[in-house]
Amino acid sequence: MLRLRFTSCLLILLLSSAAFAGSTVENVRIWSENNKTRVVLDLSRSVQHNIFTLRGPDRLVIDLKDSRLAKSLVEMPQGAGSVRAIRSAVRANGQLRVVLDLNAAVRSRTFTAGPNATYGDRLVIDLQDAGGFSTVKRASEAYRPGRDIVVAIDAGHGGHDPGSSGRRAKEKDIVLSISKELARRINAEPGMRALLIRDRDVFIDLDDRVDIAQRKDADLFISIHADAFGDSRANGASVFALNLDRADRVARETLSRRNRETVKVGDVSLNDKDPILASVLYDLSQSAALSASNDVGNRVSAQLSRVAKMHSLKVKEKSLAVLTSAEMPSILVETGFISNPGEEKKLRDRKYQARLANAILAGVRDYYYTNPPPDTRIAMDLKRQPARQVSYVVASGDTVSQIAERYNVSTADIRRANKLSSDRIRVGQKLSIPIFAGG
Repeated sequence: MLRLRFTSCLLILLLSSAAFAGSTVENVRIWSENNKTRVVLDLSRSVQHNIFTLRGPDRLVIDLKDSRLAKSLVEMPQGAGSVRAIRSAVRANGQLRVVLDLNAAVRSRTFTAGPNATYGDRLVIDLQDAGGFSTVKRASEAYRPGRDIVVAIDAGHGGHDPGSSGRRAKEKDIVLSISKELARRINAEPGMRALLIRDRDVFIDLDDRVDIAQRKDADLFISIHADAFGDSRANGASVFALNLDRADRVARETLSRRNRETVKVGDVSLNDKDPILASVLYDLSQSAALSASNDVGNRVSAQLSRVAKMHSLKVKEKSLAVLTSAEMPSILVETGFISNPGEEKKLRDRKYQARLANAILAGVRDYYYTNPPPDTRIAMDLKRQPARQVSYVVASGDTVSQIAERYNVSTADIRRANKLSSDRIRVGQKLSIPIFAGG
């Protein structure tokens, strides 16, 4: 009996030690500007987390696995912007729960950031009034009810830059063909319009490609490429978004130019702002674009996986000049490996190009029927129609209640639409989400 008690005590101690071996929240920072609120949890190390919202009253809940507050963090900072108060508690399962008590319903975007020269690992939560994250657009853009969503399509390389080469084809030619097919399908989609950055075999400087999209008020930037590798067995499509290190570097470089030239976030000048305010304004705009990029990228990747073998299902981060806009979501699609003879043959096939284009469009459509900019035809069509189905692929950690909260529907709506007898779902399962008027 004594041995049993000793073993039980030892087990409790071991479990307790394991919990403390997790992450520590060393600081909580919050600030608000231009109707946007950012909360940052400074962590001792990266941590698994789960975020969901609750109504009546409005709250945003962050559960951190095997975590605790640092002893130096005596009290939480006062609320600001959308956040009325911040509180925390340790749950019985060892999770640290941080609760943001909200002043009103908000939409949230979250992302993790690794260490940089100033901070260590961070969990960043951006908040804006419900509907505020539906698009990333210029602050002074004229309100044009019923406008089309503009999708900029950038066929990589061109002219003197052929890109990678296969046995019979050059990357610049294949991606131009896919881009034209994608543009044709987007232009046939009600409420959308394509902008081809290049429509022929010409070279355009990388910075100019982004500038063209920004001047034409594009809502989304998609760069189309074909991968290559020394080993001809490498295969599969991938979707990329900008990595945070490059984003931080771009932000520093952009803000450092304020004394030499006009620097704006959209049409808001940063030149007359003090350094801290300018940094916050740029950072908030950039983080919204990065978060939206990952969102649309995941949807495009999920659709591509239906027609192509994927090199990676997860959106990957990369330091690419064409993804650095702080004003619009931007993704890069590697359609396959041109260095792989089998994939090169498929990439040269017009029917396969059409399937790729259709999959990319499906991901874009999925994103914008969930996040329509309020002044667009799609947003107005959704309000007029009683319901629309959106496809959603269940990811690791998803629950029916979280998915319902994300799409502003009830769990009963999701169960009914998918003929579910319970809330049990599995990773990879495809769900139909009913989108109701105003949803």
